[in-house]
Amino acid sequence: MAAAPSADGPEAKPVLVSGEADAKPHATDLLAWYDRHRRDLPWRARPGETSDPYRVWLSEIMLQQTTIAAVRPYFAAFLARFPSVEDLASAPSEAVMSAWAGLGYYSRARNLHACARAVVAEHGGRFPDTEEGLRRLPGIGAYTAAAVAAIAFGRPAAAVDGNVERVVSRLFRVDEPLPGAKPTFRALTQDLVPAERPGDFAQALMDLGATICTPRRPACALCPWMKPCQARAAGLQESYPVKAPKREGLLRRGAAFVAVKPDGAILLRTRPPKGLLGGMAEVPTSEWRGDYDVAKAILDAPFEARWRRAAGTVRHVFTHFPLELAVFVGRAEADAAAPDDMRWTGRADLAAEPLPNVMKKVVALALGEVQRDPPGGKRRGFPRQG
Repeated sequence: MAAAPSADGPEAKPVLVSGEADAKPHATDLLAWYDRHRRDLPWRARPGETSDPYRVWLSEIMLQQTTIAAVRPYFAAFLARFPSVEDLASAPSEAVMSAWAGLGYYSRARNLHACARAVVAEHGGRFPDTEEGLRRLPGIGAYTAAAVAAIAFGRPAAAVDGNVERVVSRLFRVDEPLPGAKPTFRALTQDLVPAERPGDFAQALMDLGATICTPRRPACALCPWMKPCQARAAGLQESYPVKAPKREGLLRRGAAFVAVKPDGAILLRTRPPKGLLGGMAEVPTSEWRGDYDVAKAILDAPFEARWRRAAGTVRHVFTHFPLELAVFVGRAEADAAAPDDMRWTGRADLAAEPLPNVMKKVVALALGEVQRDPPGGKRRGFPRQG
């Protein structure tokens, strides 16, 4: 097809003037593409197999705000440790949080455990097979309910994640910005869902967004919906989806205190069950505030001693704010008792603790400092219990 020259000059993308975008997207075209190019994922049933609702649900929870590459090893390890929803429901919360440590967004793990218990206690270990029933379970929102209903139970549900939003926004050239446009995307997607193979259709849409209709440099020539795509016809693929300006959270600061015994044991505590990093393990820390004064950090130490600040700062970005932590290191006596609500964890047992990534960074920085100043070395300043 011929292309009309753009008003922006010869270097701009051409705007197609054909009627290609007048065609309607058909589920059959996408499913034919999916049958040839579907991704082989450990939680996905192969052709002819029946999907396992437990595996579908577990994968969908893990994949929220996380990449497939990051989830793969966690999924395999989690499934080996809790092979059924009954096994997960009966597990101690500490074991669940430990298995989740490193995946981030830890409220998902708490809700996962609560959901498993609800499925066992209220549904005899069988997941509800409708969106409405799934939505009543802890931690299951609109997307997850639709995905599980479609993939595991063949319900004609519209599972709309970030990949699907990108595909649909380009397909119909939706100018309404996210997140306000979510109901629009859901309605447009629902109109596309076929009565036959809705589960495959849901996964096909996800695959299309992940492999073809990517955020940058989408491979439009390989797309089964190339002709009906309105954004492609206008040469504006990368302009969609439209997003409202993002407000960055204010920087917060704080101090973390790593006390180490001669045998390598480290002082830890458990965060409150609700809120940020709820139920996870951490070294004692100060409050995290925008106006935190690191010069006065010693006032927040877990016990009175001579603490020395480690070289460097731990930086971590949460969903709503960035964080900087000054790390203070100290050696405790072999017989030092742990303060109330804290515990000494041996070096060999550290891997089993549900330490979030920010705390793993803190411990790594502190242990590097300890190794540079072994007991009996020339550098002094580590505490004696006082």
